Amino acid sequence: MLNMRKFFSSILILTMSLILTLGCNEDKKEEKLEPVISTFYFIRHAEKDRTDPENKDPELNQDGLGRAIRWAEVFDPIFLDAIYSTNYERTSMTAAPTAVKKDIDVSYYDPTSLDIEAFKNDHEGLNVLVVGHSNTTPQLVNKILGLEKYDSMDDDDNSSLFIVRFIDGVATDIRLNMD
Repeated sequence: MLNMRKFFSSILILTMSLILTLGCNEDKKEEKLEPVISTFYFIRHAEKDRTDPENKDPELNQDGLGRAIRWAEVFDPIFLDAIYSTNYERTSMTAAPTAVKKDIDVSYYDPTSLDIEAFKNDHEGLNVLVVGHSNTTPQLVNKILGLEKYDSMDDDDNSSLFIVRFIDGVATDIRLNMD
């Protein structure tokens, strides 16, 4: 009878240990959260109309209109949460086909006064397209990365795509040429 009690006591202790161990492992599994991924896509406006050198706010030329449509095709398979553009005709026109295709209203920003940390925090976990200029696009990429990596773009570079992705706050970046 004493051996039987020891046997059942041992079984009971083993069972309780197993339940507690499995329960603790379940808690650890539940604690593991999905990573927070934020992706920012930066492009410069498409080719602008240069026929009037005095015009400080020209529209896109025919090549630029075609490129804006191609940008919409590039972003078609990518889920976007927000689209930003500076308040110029050339940037607005570049963003427009993607905005229409995605049914997203374009938000306007001023690159000279943009609080990049607030912008980054406000868009945590989201996918964002930002349309800018040859000087502001690389500057914003550098600011969001927190380092001076990219120089101003050449005046004829309308095809660079900068992608900055944060996974749990750790940044990776790449510059692609879409031509």
